[in-house]
Amino acid sequence: MIAVNLSDQNRWKKYNNVSPLIAFFKNFNPLTEEIEKRINQHTFPVSYKKNRYLVSPGDPNKFLFLIVKGLVRGFIKDGDTEITTWISKEGEVVGTIRNLWLESDSEEYLQALEDVDLIAIPHVLSHYLFENFTEANIVGRRMMELYYRSAEERAYICRISSSEKRYKRFLTSFPDLINRVSLKYIASFLAIRMETLSRIRAKI
Repeated sequence: MIAVNLSDQNRWKKYNNVSPLIAFFKNFNPLTEEIEKRINQHTFPVSYKKNRYLVSPGDPNKFLFLIVKGLVRGFIKDGDTEITTWISKEGEVVGTIRNLWLESDSEEYLQALEDVDLIAIPHVLSHYLFENFTEANIVGRRMMELYYRSAEERAYICRISSSEKRYKRFLTSFPDLINRVSLKYIASFLAIRMETLSRIRAKI
């Protein structure tokens, strides 16, 4: 559960009084002053310590999160087995994708793999921007293109039959994660056992 006082005018003090989401969106398209005003008013910073959950099954799906600092993974459970479906870093937006935009419970867990600083983006704000501003739709489309390609790459990796080739593809596709993410989560993402991953790493 996220609790925040949206009337707190000091919440952007550490970010030079501007929501970092504005600069992030401007990477995709220029924004109007009204869009920037709405973002500053309705987004807010949140932080989680390493291993804490941003979202767990049963939590209402009300936010996306821009990662300002740290790593977050998404996973689901099959019995006692955790299946890591994605790992994201600074400058990426994360959320419970299976029920995106829906006011329903999620099957997914979102977990901080490091201490993380995030910007919470309420779904109600996203809907408002999409419905009222052409610029927001351009940003959304260009972001969707980027994340669709990333999702396709993750799907491709998981379908490679050889464990060694899956790991090598991971090294190529996500080189900045290999020294930051625990091997048990990489093994979970690649659907291989820790013992197998250790042998592969020793071999190559």
